[in-house]
Amino acid sequence: MTVDKQLVKGSMKTVVLQLLSKRSMHGYEISTKLKALGEGGFSVTEGTLYPLLHSLEADGFVVSSMEEGQGKRKRKVYAISEKGKKVLKEKKAEWIQYKNIMEELLTGSIQEA
Repeated sequence: MTVDKQLVKGSMKTVVLQLLSKRSMHGYEISTKLKALGEGGFSVTEGTLYPLLHSLEADGFVVSSMEEGQGKRKRKVYAISEKGKKVLKEKKAEWIQYKNIMEELLTGSIQEA
């Protein structure tokens, strides 16, 4: 099942920061990891991913460096910064709160007033 595009869009910053918290990656690798999530239900286009990476870099949440790729081709590799780690921690807390509220709503455990 494909995840609603609006849900993906709203959580993409958190998802990318989480991936980069595990290890540095280049854009294509991030894209590939995203496509593998949820059996392809969580894919993102290059037209969405690269502007997001540039925005995260401009905000100081990620840093980039050029590294040698296959052959002699260089590629831009992204890593989470200390500022990005702090933002990720905040975003995780927000997500947990949101998930808990949705679980209450969807399971019917909210008491009527």
